[in-house]
Amino acid sequence: MKKLLFALPLLMIFVWACKKDSVGNSSFTSDCSGAAKSYASDVAPLIQTYCNSGSGCHAAGGREIPLATYSQVYGDRSAIRASVINGSMPQNSSLTNAQKNAIVCWIDNGASNN
Repeated sequence: MKKLLFALPLLMIFVWACKKDSVGNSSFTSDCSGAAKSYASDVAPLIQTYCNSGSGCHAAGGREIPLATYSQVYGDRSAIRASVINGSMPQNSSLTNAQKNAIVCWIDNGASNN
């Protein structure tokens, strides 16, 4: 019984410490009813501004997965979508709902190289 009383608080501390913090706007819902999003005019500028410059996390030769080309972005589109929705990316700033919507809708509509 004493072991249980000792172990229970430790377990609670461990669970609390490992809990993922809520990041960004978890209430984001995409609305893809408007005009189709274009990689060249809607998505690439956002990736360049928020992912490839400044912190340089995803620039070619950076410390993270490069997102410098369409092929690289397309290859990681599922992870990008999840990170944009949960707000964990970009790390050093946040996207507006309109910017999130552009990326998510582009991916949801096939992520064309247009």
